Amino acid sequence: MSSVRIECVASEGYGIGESPVWDEKEGALLCVDITGRKVCRWSPGTGQTQAIPVDAPVSSVALRKSGGYVITLGTRFAALNWKEELVTTITQVENDKPNNRFNDGKVDPAGRYFAGTMAEEIRPAVLERHQGSLYTLFSDLSVVKHFDQVDISNGLDWSLDHKTFFYIDSLSYSVDAFDYDLQTGKIGNRRSIYKLEKEESIPDGMCIDTEGKLWVACYDGGRVIRLDPETGKRLQTVKLPVDKTTSCCFGGRDYSEMYVTSASYGMDKEWLSRQPQAGGIFKITGLGVKGVPPYPFAG
Repeated sequence: MSSVRIECVASEGYGIGESPVWDEKEGALLCVDITGRKVCRWSPGTGQTQAIPVDAPVSSVALRKSGGYVITLGTRFAALNWKEELVTTITQVENDKPNNRFNDGKVDPAGRYFAGTMAEEIRPAVLERHQGSLYTLFSDLSVVKHFDQVDISNGLDWSLDHKTFFYIDSLSYSVDAFDYDLQTGKIGNRRSIYKLEKEESIPDGMCIDTEGKLWVACYDGGRVIRLDPETGKRLQTVKLPVDKTTSCCFGGRDYSEMYVTSASYGMDKEWLSRQPQAGGIFKITGLGVKGVPPYPFAG
């Protein structure tokens, strides 16, 4: 076990920082601030963060094969042209649920964009339950709904052999697995592979490493945990100096650095004075494992 080092690389004070994605071409980290309504790009070279404001809560960002990015914005899938700061709607879901918004999203190994919805929060993790669904945006820009009755649609990733889809509905306090058909994008046979301990609190964003182990950010738990999806055992806990850790990804030149986003939304002055880095972006080095590069949306 090498020596783990944690540093806050960007003290942005995001309301809800989310969806970190490494952009290899730019050598930069993408992420969003959901409540701050902006898509952000942090460059380790300059230490600077650029931000593009958008017109609704933006909950995830992904690379796009044809250039630029795709985002989930309100209840829309949209394209983002970074240079021109231009957002174009691709398609909308849930017109019948004005109180809903997308939450976490990620692209599968075949280039499909998976993302799920939830009701807007009254305060952190307090919301009307069972209002969300999980969707896929295909490369032909058609959308399929997989299931509904979701509380807070969250972390997602795929096993290294692409035969298993991992998914988190936060208020179930569980990391779930599905059988995955890479040809069709269909999922089935849902089962729980890990139930969170009380001190781990709420499972949020998730990523996978090159050893096939899952890393889960624990919202209100102030940590990321490493899980073995085969045995259902927790292998490692890395604690951070902020409680509201929201998501994680691997990045850097060889994908050996882990980036963790966090939130400050719902914290009072006293809490923020104890955790001045809340809403910042953290870099963890020395984990001794590497991550898998993100897949670009094929459409």
